[in-house]
Amino acid sequence: MSAPAVPPAPERRFASAAVADHAGTLDATPGPMPDFFIIGHEKCGTTALYKMLRQHPQIFMPDYKEPRFFSSDLRTVEPKRPGNRPRTLEQYLALFAPAAPGQLVGEASPQYIRSPGAAKRIAELQPQARIIAILREPASFLNTFHSQAVHSGLETERDLGRAIALEPERRAGRSMPENVSPSWLMYSEHVRYVEQIRRFHAQFPVEQVLVLIYDDYRRENERTARTVMRFLEVDADAPLEPIVTKGGEQKAVRFMPLHKLSRTVKLAREKPQNAKPVVRAVATLAPRRAQVLWKHLVYTQPSAPDERLMLELRRRFKPEVEALSDYLGRDLVSLWGYDGV
Repeated sequence: MSAPAVPPAPERRFASAAVADHAGTLDATPGPMPDFFIIGHEKCGTTALYKMLRQHPQIFMPDYKEPRFFSSDLRTVEPKRPGNRPRTLEQYLALFAPAAPGQLVGEASPQYIRSPGAAKRIAELQPQARIIAILREPASFLNTFHSQAVHSGLETERDLGRAIALEPERRAGRSMPENVSPSWLMYSEHVRYVEQIRRFHAQFPVEQVLVLIYDDYRRENERTARTVMRFLEVDADAPLEPIVTKGGEQKAVRFMPLHKLSRTVKLAREKPQNAKPVVRAVATLAPRRAQVLWKHLVYTQPSAPDERLMLELRRRFKPEVEALSDYLGRDLVSLWGYDGV
């Protein structure tokens, strides 16, 4: 028995005429503006959602995840990879040129939710865009985000409590890792959820903004993905392979200097043309067994979160959770266990 036919994608609803005003000397638009944006947060399942939506025949999302084009105010000096992220509108739109006629076009840059200017920039070019945000309980989010920052080379302080305590110093530009923007390590500012969602509500009608809760997505990710499909007005019954979000779990770093060396070698494997000859040789010639032993030396199983610190963070961010509950009309205080702190 043949599979039921998938209905054609809806006619493109979202205007992109404003592109001409921003394109400058572009002779022709190299690709369509996205119709929807997964704006974040990081470590909240945005990658899993991106991968699930890419399976849909009516949706196009580029191979390149996180172009971050509209969050220029959050630029961070990560290890440079020339030609990596689009810097011009032409480069950005070219990411979407392969979309088939009639496909809904989207992208996923979880930094947009933290960017003070991203909502306005997106609205200027695509006022009818659909916006998808995912929010996570603040303490567990910061614990996971901090771990990711350590792994990505943005954070040098391995202890979350000490990293948060450094915020006043870092806000003044002191005690910062080399070549990293302070905005990335202002942990308490990352969980100003009401302020972040309000920025998008100020630019887009409420029916164009979908706010998901990470707990729902982690528990029933396929069901949540189909909710997103209905929000995007594509076939919500299309075949879909669930992709489970793992919550950002990863190995803990034992020794930061060795971790930095590991990252250098990893980048050399990914972009050998940009690596120094010695590093490129190590990346290419190191036997598999040596690589495994090295990982055991540099990394270890992550320890359980410090319960005292987690309780302190929950008490600190309880007013934010209460405000978010009121704003969204959902009892997140109980869901996230803040009623007993």
